[in-house]
Amino acid sequence: MTSHDTGASDTAASDTAASDTDATGADATGADKDTAAERLSPLHDAHVDAGASFTDFAGWQMPVRYSSDLAEHHAVRTAAGLFDLSHMGEIFVVGPEAAAALDYALAGKLSAIAVDQAKYSLLLSRSGGIVDDLVVYRTGDDRYMVVANASNRDIVAEELRDRTAPFDAEVFDESDEIALIAVQGPAAISVLAAVREFAVEGGPLDGDGFAERLDTLKYYWSFPATFDQHPVLVARTGYTGEDGFELYVSPDIARIVWDALLEAGSEQGLVPAGLASRDTLRLEAGMPLYGHELDLGTFPAQAGLGRVVNLAKETDFVGRAASEVGPDATAPVLVGLMGHGKRAARAGYPVFATDRVTDADETVGVVTSGALSPTIGVPIAMAYVAPSFARPGTELHVDVRGTRLGFTVTDLPFYSRKKN
Repeated sequence: MTSHDTGASDTAASDTAASDTDATGADATGADKDTAAERLSPLHDAHVDAGASFTDFAGWQMPVRYSSDLAEHHAVRTAAGLFDLSHMGEIFVVGPEAAAALDYALAGKLSAIAVDQAKYSLLLSRSGGIVDDLVVYRTGDDRYMVVANASNRDIVAEELRDRTAPFDAEVFDESDEIALIAVQGPAAISVLAAVREFAVEGGPLDGDGFAERLDTLKYYWSFPATFDQHPVLVARTGYTGEDGFELYVSPDIARIVWDALLEAGSEQGLVPAGLASRDTLRLEAGMPLYGHELDLGTFPAQAGLGRVVNLAKETDFVGRAASEVGPDATAPVLVGLMGHGKRAARAGYPVFATDRVTDADETVGVVTSGALSPTIGVPIAMAYVAPSFARPGTELHVDVRGTRLGFTVTDLPFYSRKKN
């Protein structure tokens, strides 16, 4: 989400002490499966059994936490966390002209990626705004899987159908036939390798070849595998800032895979993790979230994603003309903010140039996401501010419930993992 090491992700907004998700403070430990308005993950019963608290997101009942936001966050940073992302959308574009169709439909050059490779991209409006941020996998010569945010699944599928209509390609929304499980954290690779039911597709069933394939898999690449001879797509992607993998499996075996991972990771510190910790993890990693940092009114360049828009493509694409013009020079830009105390800035809080209230007082920006960082121990936030206030080191002030608190403009990300 993105998003993305961004890519595929979407928690919603809330002014809570834990995170900017609306998945905080939910008091449900289950949901009525007969309620038409609610959609349940194929792993819902596993979450209920684990004592999860739930929240509604985009019509889905999803786990917000199992124990505590902090414990789950720290587990991902130090060991591993297990996430249910089955609410995400998986939309396939298939056909002889699938590559050309996606080159036209999206901002990136998808025809340039190899089979088994993934790429972060953007679906732009004709006016250059962001309809959604996506991760696209090339799963065959003429077959691509587009992973969309849950709240945008329908519009992404509709836009892809419309944009690919002139091409020899078809669009299939297979979201309901796919469950998505993520293992994130420094122990992710050892947890997966310990599950003996995994094997490389077409390889030996003893699991040794699978462990070796995991170890050599590059970031933003994938490979076809099996779990007890059932197909699984294994991708080295994620939305936490840590090393990790995302597993695309049939809903029929999702619970079996989930339980096998929990058992294999029990001695390695693996814990199930909810949307609240996922949000603080992605915030520390400086990863934008659709609906907060990204929306239809935002140009990619404003969000630091100008590089995702490939203006060097030889062919036209939706949003190209607007992207070539770009945003106005005075348009706000996304920055990181680091606070000096313990009170967090939240989405929607105004940003000021000074801590003094004057007659000519005007905001210079607005916070889009914020939390007290569990890893760094200080308040962090992302905000859109006027370009003249975007230089790192600039001192700004955020109105936190009537009190203007000092924050310093900081380069993103706030946190980067140590790589071997």
